[in-house]
Amino acid sequence: MGVALPGPDGRPFEILRDINFRLEPAEIVGIVGRSGTGKTTLLRVLAGLLPATGGSVMLLGRPVHGPPSTVVTVFQDYVNALLPWRTIARNVALPLERRYPKAVRKERVARALEMVGLADRANDHPWRLSGGMQQRVQIARALAVSPHVLLMDEPFGALDAMTKASLQDQLLLMQAETRATVVFITHDLEEAIYLSDRVFLIAGSPGQLTLEVRTDLPRPRNQITTRELPRYLEVRHQLSTALHGTSPPPEE
Repeated sequence: MGVALPGPDGRPFEILRDINFRLEPAEIVGIVGRSGTGKTTLLRVLAGLLPATGGSVMLLGRPVHGPPSTVVTVFQDYVNALLPWRTIARNVALPLERRYPKAVRKERVARALEMVGLADRANDHPWRLSGGMQQRVQIARALAVSPHVLLMDEPFGALDAMTKASLQDQLLLMQAETRATVVFITHDLEEAIYLSDRVFLIAGSPGQLTLEVRTDLPRPRNQITTRELPRYLEVRHQLSTALHGTSPPPEE
């Protein structure tokens, strides 16, 4: 599969080339790579927001032509993703309003907010929440749809280190409960390894899948003990060398 979009001169500009992979049910895949290699474009193609060229995206054996109802995308810009005049509960209910009766919506919203630890903030408005909480609202809105596939573009990139670690663990707990397949983009190699079953490296222009690494890390994972495992350090070395041409500095 590839992706080519019209350039400034109107001629096709190739963004991705020869991207081929299969996602397993309930798998978590992290995508890393330098800026400009087409990672976000790839996510948009998987979401059905952009067409693939020279190939196709298949979901449960059927080609994707437009956004599937069981695939949900969470973007990094959580501030603009939420409607400030709506309560948290009504923000989460937004994608359900034309699909389910009120009683079903209420149940799904309550369950989603419980999974992200915000059940007690349902009647607040977004501006009253911290950045990490606002991002959890966006994730809850995605979970309320009960997606088969959850796509995330730098979901924790704008958050401080402590909040990021907390949400990483929250994501792992939610995924273990919902069994959704998760694909996420990150510039943080440590995050990619910690969360993922497999990590893909996209490199070059046009971007190509140049490396695929299976992490083989046990679950449940722990922010301290998992990152001290020999396998974690081995994968970290392999990805860092492939991405930067150098090994990462030793842990202090």
